Amino acid sequence: MSDGALLRTEELTCDFGALRAVNRVSLSVKPGTLHSVIGPNGSGKTTLFNLVSGEIAPTGGRVYFEERDITAAPSHRLPHLGLARCFQRTNVFPKLTVYENVWAAAFARRTPGAFGFLRRASEFSDVDADARRLLGEVGLAHKIAARAETLSHGQQRALEVGVTLASSPRLLLLDEPTQGLAPEATQRMTRLVQSLVGRYTILLIEHKMRIVMSISDRISVMAFGELIAEGTPDEVRENRDVQRAYLGVRR
Repeated sequence: MSDGALLRTEELTCDFGALRAVNRVSLSVKPGTLHSVIGPNGSGKTTLFNLVSGEIAPTGGRVYFEERDITAAPSHRLPHLGLARCFQRTNVFPKLTVYENVWAAAFARRTPGAFGFLRRASEFSDVDADARRLLGEVGLAHKIAARAETLSHGQQRALEVGVTLASSPRLLLLDEPTQGLAPEATQRMTRLVQSLVGRYTILLIEHKMRIVMSISDRISVMAFGELIAEGTPDEVRENRDVQRAYLGVRR
């Protein structure tokens, strides 16, 4: 049944041989919210993201986006449906400029198909405007002419967010966006993610609990492939199951 969710999973399950990595996870992400998924290493978070984003096929269960069953949809089709993912690894074209990276992504969204280059000049102007707007959103307008390979790691992560946003997603999956960043770059990335809330629905994996607790609307907690708790940051912080499984608190 629909609960007004933008993204919904029903008893999503994934086995790797004898190992059950995700066990009957039912998740609901409401529009306009930042919904975080946390848990210890090996708890199944990234596998859950891989299932939702079509990187791997589930053993059982379903994935619904805007009430459309996308369980069998290939990953390359999902951005066209409104779902896009930023991976843990930085994935930009290093020899292209910052502008060219985002322009190419914006062009691909507007001109799908083999004959996308046959467009009116006005549409190229729209792509240019999109690219410049997105670079402003992710704080890289001052780096517009720089090659991506010259950026710091934090700036490259911000550029990847800009490239992902060029597909105009209604749901943005962010997989540990602050991983490997220095404290100052972590703060900048946190502010960037916060600035996107409301305009985009965000599903976030993040290990830094201070960040998760400060920016999330809802938090789902996984352990050993299962969803063990869900609620607001305050509710999750006080949950004894979470304290035992994730924070190491004993009775």
